[in-house]
Amino acid sequence: MRNFLKLPKNYHESFKVDLQKDKKLAILINVLALIISILLFVIGIFISPINNFGSFHTIMLVIVTTLYIILHELTHGIFMRIFSGVRPKYGFTGLYAYAGSNVYFNRFHYIVIALAPVVIWGIVLALLCVLTSATIWFWVFYFTQIFNLSGAAGDFYVTWRFSKLPKDILIQDTGVSMTVYSCE
Repeated sequence: MRNFLKLPKNYHESFKVDLQKDKKLAILINVLALIISILLFVIGIFISPINNFGSFHTIMLVIVTTLYIILHELTHGIFMRIFSGVRPKYGFTGLYAYAGSNVYFNRFHYIVIALAPVVIWGIVLALLCVLTSATIWFWVFYFTQIFNLSGAAGDFYVTWRFSKLPKDILIQDTGVSMTVYSCE
């Protein structure tokens, strides 16, 4: 199935996923992110003790994490553009940074779009953690990896939810909400 710039006539809206409006879902996603963070932090302590993490490394962590957020959303956007040929929109709601598009993506492409940043940057960050495991820099990259995996809780949720739906669904992700369309 392909992606569409206009919604095909035989499709209708099934439901929306909107973390700005659905407070219960937003809480669920944030609890999931917190659980992932705690588990990964505990695992990290077993990998490398957190000693001598000073103000310089804290500043570097803020810089690396900020850069990661930008790269995460750019990665979503790059895959949106690859699959549609349409330039995505980027923004920040105050709670979430986002990449969005008015294109109607098929289920497979949308799941790739959702998971691309966590997979690509997860591999890069894992390699950086391995290369710096004997240094304090490990924690700069590992905290960013924690942020990568916990920050993708929403991406994991929509991947799980949409993968259970029929293959012919279409998803429009405007950045602040996702609307799922199904065929009549």
